[in-house]
Amino acid sequence: MMTAGVALVVLAGLASPAASQSLSDRFKSLFGGKSDEPAPAAPQAPQQGLSATQIEDGCPSVAVRAGASTFAVAAPGKQATGNDVRYQATLGRTARDCRKDGDQIVARIGIQGRIIVGPAGAPPSIEVPLRVAVVQGGVGEKVIATKAYRTTVEVGEGDSVPFSLVADDLVYPIPPGGDMSSYIFYIGFDPQALAPEKKAPRKKK
Repeated sequence: MMTAGVALVVLAGLASPAASQSLSDRFKSLFGGKSDEPAPAAPQAPQQGLSATQIEDGCPSVAVRAGASTFAVAAPGKQATGNDVRYQATLGRTARDCRKDGDQIVARIGIQGRIIVGPAGAPPSIEVPLRVAVVQGGVGEKVIATKAYRTTVEVGEGDSVPFSLVADDLVYPIPPGGDMSSYIFYIGFDPQALAPEKKAPRKKK
């Protein structure tokens, strides 16, 4: 069982250099060495038929949805507080790229995070639920596309375990006029992604 001091250090994000390096290398291989820091948005002239370069340069930045930056799980029948916490997942670095496919954009969103084992002890394997959405900002936000993902993390005997996910199949239409400046990718934990999918009702004959 880890002490309170160790937990505070881990929650502060002080991962071991080896673990951080391996995750960093994985992101570089997935995204061709591109920085995961949001690039300045290139000016977009309203037009149809955007080029592949304009799609790549105008790829929306990534932000964590408010209230969805952590995912805490408690022992059965308990609240996720104090000694009843089994584990908590947090989000860290992100990366993204976009490519043109006809009149649509195919986006890849890379997410790094960490599992912190709580006082109640985590199971050996954890399913982490995440959601990625492309949203048009403004006075009233409009969800253009959204998709839930799950990734399995093997905890083992560690008190802090990194995880990563690449959502590589988020597809949405090129915006009218080709102006992508108001678009943003939102990511966050979504416990509903762990719920079994509802079966479509049978049609009556």
